Amino acid sequence: MTITLIADALVASLLVATIITCYVLSKRIERLKADEGAMRQTIGALISATDTAERAIAGLKLTLGDCDRTLAERLRTAERYAADLAAQVEAGQDVMERIAQIVSAATLVAPKTADPAPEAAEEPTVSRLTNAAHAAAAIRARAAKRLEGQAA
Repeated sequence: MTITLIADALVASLLVATIITCYVLSKRIERLKADEGAMRQTIGALISATDTAERAIAGLKLTLGDCDRTLAERLRTAERYAADLAAQVEAGQDVMERIAQIVSAATLVAPKTADPAPEAAEEPTVSRLTNAAHAAAAIRARAAKRLEGQAA
């Protein structure tokens, strides 16, 4: 009898240990199932966010292409304007050089008229040349100031 009683006590203690282990495992499975639901929600939100991000990236690529084309067009326009401005500045410098030559020629012509008799006949021409020389000098000074203002 004692051996049977000991065997029954041992089986009973093993059954109690098995019941406790099953209870602990049941609780863990419940937690895992609850975590599975939360994980499914998280994965669903992640998939939705990924889809939204992919659409946004596609939109950004289109916008980037449009910006690139617009920028390239504006750059070509700016280069044309820069070339036109350079040509105009060069033409302005040529005009200034011509005006400088006219002014220097007019200043050389004005002192040579020292004879009193020819002075009476050429007086309107000399005064015109002098006036033209002064006007050319004034124009040259204004043009130089403008060029200095553009260069600065």
